[in-house]
Amino acid sequence: MRVAHPPPRALCVPARLPPRAPARALLAGASLAVLAQAAPALAQDATPSRRAGVQLEELSVESQGGGAPVSAPRAAAAARAVESPTGPIDGYVARRSATATKTNTPLIETPQSITVVGRQQLDTQNAQTLTQATQYVAGTYAGTFGADTRLDFFQLRGFVVSDYGLYLNGLQLLNYGFAYSRVDTFGLERIEVLRGPSAVLFGAGNPGGLINQISKRPTETPFGLVEAGGGSFDQRYAAFDVGGPADAEGHWFTRLTGYARNGGTQVQGAPDDSYYIAPAFTYKPDGSTKFTVLSSFQHDNTAVTANFLPYFGTARPTVLGLRIPRSLNVGDAGFNTYRRDQAFIGYEFEHVFDDTWAVRQNARYAHTQSYQNSYIGQLGYTDPLQTQLGRYLFRDSAKVAQLDVDTQAEAKFSDGFFRHDFLMGVEYRNIQIHDNQASGFPGPDLNILAPAYGPQAVSASPYLINADSFQQVGLYFQDQIKLTPELTLILGGRQDFVQNTVYDRLTPSNTNGRNDSAFTYRAAAIYNFDFGLAPYIMYATSFQPEIGSDINNRAFKPDTGDQVEGGVKFEPPGQGYFLTLAGFDIHRNNVLTPNPVNTIFQTQVGAVRSTGFEAQLVANIADGLNLVASVTKFDFTTVRDADPARVGKIPVNIPQTLASLFADYTIPVGPWRGFGFGGGVRYVGSSFADVSNTLRVPDYVLFDAQVHYDYENWRFQVNAANIADRRYVASCQSNVSCFYGDARRVLAKVSYRW
Repeated sequence: MRVAHPPPRALCVPARLPPRAPARALLAGASLAVLAQAAPALAQDATPSRRAGVQLEELSVESQGGGAPVSAPRAAAAARAVESPTGPIDGYVARRSATATKTNTPLIETPQSITVVGRQQLDTQNAQTLTQATQYVAGTYAGTFGADTRLDFFQLRGFVVSDYGLYLNGLQLLNYGFAYSRVDTFGLERIEVLRGPSAVLFGAGNPGGLINQISKRPTETPFGLVEAGGGSFDQRYAAFDVGGPADAEGHWFTRLTGYARNGGTQVQGAPDDSYYIAPAFTYKPDGSTKFTVLSSFQHDNTAVTANFLPYFGTARPTVLGLRIPRSLNVGDAGFNTYRRDQAFIGYEFEHVFDDTWAVRQNARYAHTQSYQNSYIGQLGYTDPLQTQLGRYLFRDSAKVAQLDVDTQAEAKFSDGFFRHDFLMGVEYRNIQIHDNQASGFPGPDLNILAPAYGPQAVSASPYLINADSFQQVGLYFQDQIKLTPELTLILGGRQDFVQNTVYDRLTPSNTNGRNDSAFTYRAAAIYNFDFGLAPYIMYATSFQPEIGSDINNRAFKPDTGDQVEGGVKFEPPGQGYFLTLAGFDIHRNNVLTPNPVNTIFQTQVGAVRSTGFEAQLVANIADGLNLVASVTKFDFTTVRDADPARVGKIPVNIPQTLASLFADYTIPVGPWRGFGFGGGVRYVGSSFADVSNTLRVPDYVLFDAQVHYDYENWRFQVNAANIADRRYVASCQSNVSCFYGDARRVLAKVSYRW
């Protein structure tokens, strides 16, 4: 059962010898002398943060005359910095990722639509949340429920991915019930938005895709950063990030990242306080073994700021011509509370045996505990003049413990005809959830013209006390086959076994569960022309085990889906930009929809379809000029539902047209060197507030801007989001549950690097 308001719910391995290269030396096997001479050339004029995580590509050492190798300086000059799939990005244009294939694969050779947001773009936009960090990404609607400080809520191609589709370092972050996780973006190196089904490698997620957050890692180059800032709603923060070698021999490397924020929100009396600390270390006993420990602890103290407000009074005026202020606290400053503590600890291990075999194991234990207590204004008006807002009390206490272990073996070899990059693995997931939900009806009405608050006037009675146990084992394989130097075929499959049990502590006789298994697969091909064009096609299936039960205490079946995607990527060599065009047709079955008899519960007879296209351009156009642009257009319709009236309609909350453009320019030379400025524009199309599609939520356009100045090791910056302070409704879940988007937010910061 789920309540009606929004559910809170690969590392690099040394390159192999290319079969066509007559004489190449891998860097992993190169002498320390060559490495020492090559590294300074790469490090010159680079900031510490950009040097971190950079490796050298294989060095071409073509023989001269009698086979003598070229000189070390010439080899060093031929070396090129190769981006790590978990490391920094030079500018905005990423070249590699391990999210789509779990291997170190160039994006231009990946037959699936993916967007990577790097640290430099995050810093330029001063994105404080994952929602803010993905607002310029194709196919993505970030912030569905508006100015919500509790969680980040996303749709990819119209599908909600905030529950099962958020990942951290390739391992799932479950957001079920109200004990959802939220990772501070200051601790991230990059964010990768993969669109389309990905269950063949991850074993979970709907066909919309997933968002993988990549943590900052220890670096081989010592560096430091301190930063402080503040702005709207009395917000202020301080942060630091330091790391580098911990011993003279070069075996141990550390990094410590921290962030603390204090202040208010656009909702009166609602705080937004948080602190985050993330220690990490890496041990490299030799050139073929690497062991990294990643950990973090985060505490958040905020409130329910995503006010559940009526359609009339937000998207449209009331009968008196009024609109509810965005600053209205529908709860009560005395007990509008949301608190969360979360702790992660895990490791990434890799060992390369030889030119063929490498093994990896990634593991993490996550624990999240949350408490929420607030009035919710989800009952609409109680008077004909639409001035009295009905409320009820909602309280929840939740705990989630999650263990994930992903073990992989990768082999790169030739069978005599084709080159193979073969991956096989086994993944284990264990989740234990304790959820205690209570409510009190009715709460005291709130006068939106003259709100008056007082002590809690109603007590909460529990209606759900569940202990959910979920275990999943997945066996998977993937083969990236080079049929020709230009044509790559990817084949993959996964068999999952799931055990799901719901222990009902209120009514033990309602305890139930089910066992499921499923096979998912993907087939894809991409052709890479020499001039940078890469058309591709992909077919993939999805599998998502659902946690919970319906009104009849039957455990939910897994939802399934499939997608056909075709597109083209264009990355002309040396031009500094990357363009992706993709068309898709997605089907999803066993979709959870509100029960037509009792909407507090959900039923599972739904099916939906999403068909459309998207385009993403990311460019380092010129020295100092970076650009991000996207457009998305799709049709999302219900094709089967428990309520026949919904069939053929567009579900609520889903805008089907999105477009954005962001640019930033820093003057590279002259007396104004280091001064930069830019901005962005975001368009979100209209959506619906009711299943009959009669209440339309208007579209909106927002403008952002930034200005910054770099002087030696200092950086001064001011960002403004929604600079015109437009009042808009992000979406409506129903005619009594609409959500205001972010008000104007101005944030200034100063940072120092060394």
